[in-house]
Amino acid sequence: MAVWDDLVGQGPVVEQLTAAARDADAYVTAAAAGETPQVSGSAMTHAWLFTGPPGSGRSTAARAFAAALQCVSPDRALGGAPGCGFCDGCHTALIGTHADVEVVRTDLLTIGVKQTREQVRRAQLSPAVGRWQVIVLEDADRLTEGAANVLLKAVEEPAPRTVWLLCTPSVEDVLPTIRSRCRLLALRTPSVAAVADVLVRRDGVPPELAAGAAQAARGHIGRARRLATDERARARREAVLRMPRRVGDVGGGLKAAQELIDAATEDAKQLSEELDEKETEELRAALGGGDGKRMPRGTAGAMKELEDRHKRRATRVQRDALDLALTDLTGFYRDVLAHQFGTSLAAAGGSTEQSVAEAAAASRPEQTLRRIEAILACREALDRNVSPLLAVEAMAMTLRAP
Repeated sequence: MAVWDDLVGQGPVVEQLTAAARDADAYVTAAAAGETPQVSGSAMTHAWLFTGPPGSGRSTAARAFAAALQCVSPDRALGGAPGCGFCDGCHTALIGTHADVEVVRTDLLTIGVKQTREQVRRAQLSPAVGRWQVIVLEDADRLTEGAANVLLKAVEEPAPRTVWLLCTPSVEDVLPTIRSRCRLLALRTPSVAAVADVLVRRDGVPPELAAGAAQAARGHIGRARRLATDERARARREAVLRMPRRVGDVGGGLKAAQELIDAATEDAKQLSEELDEKETEELRAALGGGDGKRMPRGTAGAMKELEDRHKRRATRVQRDALDLALTDLTGFYRDVLAHQFGTSLAAAGGSTEQSVAEAAAASRPEQTLRRIEAILACREALDRNVSPLLAVEAMAMTLRAP
């Protein structure tokens, strides 16, 4: 299989990246033969900015491109496109063990100056075993201002065979001076049918369940996979979509707000515990305390640092889970609005046609729009670090307003 197989519904992006990988391969081949590499008119460049809505596959595209740049398949000499998916370069890049492919992701709220400087130092090195030194920054939108300025200098003055692959939801999420030095790739939300197909083909999900999960996730591939494979995730989503029915009075609205927070917290707890346990065991083993052994002296500081990191990550994961719940609510009211205008639109998974029809009949389009605006205002309040419970309670009171 080619490295692009997991990139769903992004044909034009694949074509552009394939052309760039061809030119990159030609550049390295010419340099190795002592020839002058052709630069003018090349589809390849040293910095790329992958943008697109959540779930569109920004990180997947960046990692696939990184693998294509490291491809060493002999078919390339016969005119084959880089990115075979089978050679050592492709395989190790995709599974995260290639010495010259660094994938930077964060479980925290921001990426700081210290971590960015480490990547900039790495970017100055020549490739150790591969054809290019590739740094994939999955959360470029989380760079602090100081970290962004550190990155800017590296992007302005790149090493000859270093490639930066930055991923962010939109071009506005990075400094104008950074995006002006990157080649922009805009990914789109995959179609529901395309997401359902990949769930069936790659994850073995039954077609009916895959279709429902893809519709519920509205093209978000990772979210669709979780809904299709995790019954608890589906149950929590159903609980979120019951909120519009429960805000008829003040008491019901406040209770529904608390339950929404609880559902997001439980969702985040499940995700965090899985990661925390794995990382804790790996660190204990690395420090000599694996298999139930007593931890050696001098390791308490490292364990404490990991615990602090887990606490910070839990904050981000909870916010992300709550944001997903609010996105589901927005989808519900979008379906209500579509119904009120007589538009034929599939209801969000889990919100039955009857519940959408009832909500549409009990309100007017302008009321539905106000409720959507209230959800967006709640998300903005959370971005400003307003207490989640207070923000959701304020939203609940607006949802119940006539």
